[in-house]
Amino acid sequence: MTNDGVVWAVIAGMAAVNFLLRFVPMAAVSRTRIPEPVARWLSFVPVTVMASLVAVEVMRPDGVWQTTIANPYLLAALPTAATFAKTRSFLGATLVGMAAFLAFKALLG
Repeated sequence: MTNDGVVWAVIAGMAAVNFLLRFVPMAAVSRTRIPEPVARWLSFVPVTVMASLVAVEVMRPDGVWQTTIANPYLLAALPTAATFAKTRSFLGATLVGMAAFLAFKALLG
Protein backbone atom coordinates (compact mmCIF):
# COMPACT_ATOMS: atom_id res chain seq x y z
CA MET A 1 0.00 0.00 0.00
CA THR A 2 1.09 3.53 -0.69
CA ASN A 3 0.52 6.44 1.59
CA ASP A 4 -0.93 9.84 0.68
CA GLY A 5 2.48 11.51 0.59
CA VAL A 6 3.70 9.19 -2.16
CA VAL A 7 0.55 9.73 -4.21
CA TRP A 8 0.86 13.53 -3.96
CA ALA A 9 4.57 13.36 -4.78
CA VAL A 10 3.82 11.33 -7.92
CA ILE A 11 1.09 13.79 -8.94
CA ALA A 12 3.43 16.76 -8.38
CA GLY A 13 6.19 15.03 -10.34
CA MET A 14 3.88 14.28 -13.25
CA ALA A 15 2.66 17.90 -13.24
CA ALA A 16 6.23 19.21 -13.29
CA VAL A 17 7.32 16.93 -16.12
CA ASN A 18 4.17 17.73 -18.11
CA PHE A 19 4.75 21.47 -17.63
CA LEU A 20 8.40 21.23 -18.70
CA LEU A 21 7.62 19.13 -21.78
CA ARG A 22 5.01 21.64 -22.91
CA PHE A 23 6.56 24.93 -21.78
CA VAL A 24 10.13 24.53 -23.00
CA PRO A 25 9.26 23.99 -26.69
CA MET A 26 6.69 26.81 -26.61
CA ALA A 27 9.19 29.18 -24.97
CA ALA A 28 11.84 28.28 -27.53
CA VAL A 29 9.52 28.69 -30.52
CA SER A 30 7.99 31.94 -29.23
CA ARG A 31 11.36 33.68 -29.59
CA THR A 32 11.81 32.67 -33.22
CA ARG A 33 10.09 33.76 -36.39
CA ILE A 34 8.05 30.90 -37.82
CA PRO A 35 7.89 30.83 -41.63
CA GLU A 36 4.44 31.77 -42.98
CA PRO A 37 3.71 28.33 -44.56
CA VAL A 38 4.48 26.60 -41.25
CA ALA A 39 2.36 29.09 -39.28
CA ARG A 40 -0.51 28.59 -41.72
CA TRP A 41 -0.17 24.82 -41.44
CA LEU A 42 -0.12 25.00 -37.62
CA SER A 43 -3.28 27.12 -37.64
CA PHE A 44 -5.23 24.07 -38.83
CA VAL A 45 -4.18 21.87 -35.88
CA PRO A 46 -6.88 23.00 -33.38
CA VAL A 47 -9.67 22.63 -35.96
CA THR A 48 -8.43 19.19 -36.97
CA VAL A 49 -8.15 17.96 -33.39
CA MET A 50 -11.65 19.24 -32.53
CA ALA A 51 -13.14 17.68 -35.66
CA SER A 52 -11.58 14.31 -34.92
CA LEU A 53 -12.85 14.35 -31.33
CA VAL A 54 -16.37 15.37 -32.36
CA ALA A 55 -16.53 12.88 -35.25
CA VAL A 56 -15.68 9.97 -32.99
CA GLU A 57 -18.33 10.97 -30.45
CA VAL A 58 -20.97 11.52 -33.15
CA MET A 59 -20.32 8.33 -35.09
CA ARG A 60 -19.49 6.06 -32.11
CA PRO A 61 -21.64 6.98 -29.13
CA ASP A 62 -21.05 4.51 -26.31
CA GLY A 63 -18.22 2.96 -28.33
CA VAL A 64 -20.47 1.38 -30.97
CA TRP A 65 -20.51 2.51 -34.61
CA GLN A 66 -23.88 4.05 -35.45
CA THR A 67 -23.92 5.43 -38.97
CA THR A 68 -27.63 5.02 -39.62
CA ILE A 69 -30.34 7.67 -39.72
CA ALA A 70 -31.48 6.47 -36.27
CA ASN A 71 -28.39 8.00 -34.61
CA PRO A 72 -29.59 11.12 -32.72
CA TYR A 73 -25.99 12.30 -32.28
CA LEU A 74 -25.44 12.30 -36.04
CA LEU A 75 -28.78 13.97 -36.73
CA ALA A 76 -28.14 16.69 -34.13
CA ALA A 77 -24.70 17.37 -35.60
CA LEU A 78 -26.25 18.54 -38.87
CA PRO A 79 -28.23 21.55 -37.56
CA THR A 80 -25.39 22.31 -35.16
CA ALA A 81 -22.88 22.55 -38.01
CA ALA A 82 -25.30 24.54 -40.14
CA THR A 83 -25.92 27.01 -37.32
CA PHE A 84 -22.22 27.52 -36.72
CA ALA A 85 -21.51 27.88 -40.44
CA LYS A 86 -24.17 30.58 -40.76
CA THR A 87 -23.68 32.50 -37.50
CA ARG A 88 -20.10 31.67 -36.41
CA SER A 89 -21.50 31.61 -32.89
CA PHE A 90 -20.18 28.82 -30.72
CA LEU A 91 -22.81 29.49 -28.07
CA GLY A 92 -25.62 29.54 -30.62
CA ALA A 93 -24.43 26.33 -32.23
CA THR A 94 -24.13 24.68 -28.82
CA LEU A 95 -27.68 25.64 -27.86
CA VAL A 96 -29.07 24.49 -31.23
CA GLY A 97 -27.12 21.25 -30.93
CA MET A 98 -28.41 20.53 -27.45
CA ALA A 99 -32.00 21.26 -28.43
CA ALA A 100 -31.69 19.21 -31.63
CA PHE A 101 -30.17 16.28 -29.76
CA LEU A 102 -32.92 16.28 -27.14
CA ALA A 103 -35.58 16.48 -29.85
CA PHE A 104 -34.06 13.67 -31.93
CA LYS A 105 -33.48 11.55 -28.83
CA ALA A 106 -37.15 11.96 -27.84
CA LEU A 107 -38.35 11.17 -31.38
CA LEU A 108 -36.12 8.14 -31.86
CA GLY A 109 -36.54 6.83 -28.33
